[in-house]
Formats: sequence, structure tokens, C-alpha cells
Amino acid sequence: MPRYALRIEYHGAPFAGWQRQADQPSVQGAIEAALAKLEPRDHTIAAAGRTDAGVHATAQVAHCDMEKDWEPFRLSEALNWHLKPAPVAITACARVADDWHARFSAIERRYLFRLISRRAPLTVETGLAWRVNHPLSLAPMQEAANHLIGKHDFTTFRSSICQAESPVKTLDELRIEEIARPDGAEFRFHLRARSFLHNQVRSFVGTLERVGAGAWEPDDVKAALEARDRAACGPVCPPDGLYLAGVGYPEDPFAGA
Repeated sequence: MPRYALRIEYHGAPFAGWQRQADQPSVQGAIEAALAKLEPRDHTIAAAGRTDAGVHATAQVAHCDMEKDWEPFRLSEALNWHLKPAPVAITACARVADDWHARFSAIERRYLFRLISRRAPLTVETGLAWRVNHPLSLAPMQEAANHLIGKHDFTTFRSSICQAESPVKTLDELRIEEIARPDGAEFRFHLRARSFLHNQVRSFVGTLERVGAGAWEPDDVKAALEARDRAACGPVCPPDGLYLAGVGYPEDPFAGA
């Protein structure tokens, strides 16, 4: 059966997360239902990462196996037709080797988190960013973030229901970008690692926001990390503003797609 890699964009608000669920809408379920319109049978797709309820993606990657030898562009077009009106789109499709796997072949995941500091509530960006109503300072947040880069035991910053075998991960990048806005400021957190723990990014951002607000010192984040204790973590921020922004592979399956 020919195997295809799919690059997927979605708005996470209407979904209970990526993973298929029996009684709630999911991104995986929406795509599998669209595949069944093209080849009527049960379909199971695998993704590079399972995003939580309300989390978005600009470049999730999954793979599917088809019976027909589809031209990749035609497959993506047909899927997009059957995905309507769900806020899910296939932005690229490519034929890959039979042993290529969206999850196990990946060597890097990249996340973006958008945090907006402004007094007024969000309107057009509701659900697309986390809004706080007080100013934040970039320099101490980045100083604190630097303590998290590298190989560490991230027990403090993992969910209590995380199913990863080990809390030890290597964080390759945690860079914070400040963008001036007429109504305040937007802070974009760029994170990169081979893999992440459950709620790790939201735990990082919620904790770093406390530093930016002046409630924590940068060294408090270092102490929290070294405590290896979930109770030492700062607040976990909401999923609004979190995006799976890219997945890296030894060779880009979508090069030229």
C-alpha cells in the first residue's frame, strides 16, 4: 500500500485534541473520516505529536496508507474537499517509503507560543493567543529561559499524567521574541527539541510569564528545575496560543512538494 506524508494545519478550538476519541471531535478523526470518503474502509493515521485540546498546528505531520496509487497533489486536494467545514487543511502531501513513520522518523519538533500583553480582551485573536492584562519584561524571561536549555530532568515541568518513560529531555532552543503592538506587546516563545513531555511547553510559558511579571526571579526557575518536583512549577498556561510549528526529519519529505 503506498504511504503518504501529510503536512497539516488546524485550529484546535473545536477539537478535544489530535487523538481520535469515541465521543468527542478530534483532528485525527476528521482526517480519517475524510480518507474514508476516498477509500471506504477504516483508516488509521499516525502523527508526529499528539496535541491537546485547544492546541493549534501550522505544520503537524502525519502519514497514511492508501490502496490506490494517488498523485500527492490530487490526494491533498481531495482530502481538503472532504475536510470542509472543519478548520483542518492539508498543506502538503508527498509519497514516502513504506517504512517512513511520521512519529518515529522525526528528529525534531518545533513549537510556537503566542502571549499577548494588553489591557483589552482579545476579539479577533480569541483562542489564538494567551492574553494577560499586565506588562511583561523580556530580559528576565529570557534569562530564566536560558536555565531550561540543555539536557535536564524536567520532572517539575511535566504533567502528572505524562506517559513518557523518562523525564530527561534535551531542550535545544527556548527563544523569546518581543513584537511591539499599538495595544501592548506580543511575546513569541520559540521552542525546539527532539521530543517534549506532556504539558512541558505550557508549564514553561506559564512559569516564565511569572518572571516577566516580576513575581519570580530568573534564578527561581533554575531552583524549580533542580527541585524535580511538580509542585515547584509555576502556573500552567492555557492552550490558547500554542502551535505545533514544525517537525524535522533527516530528509524533508515535502521538499519540492
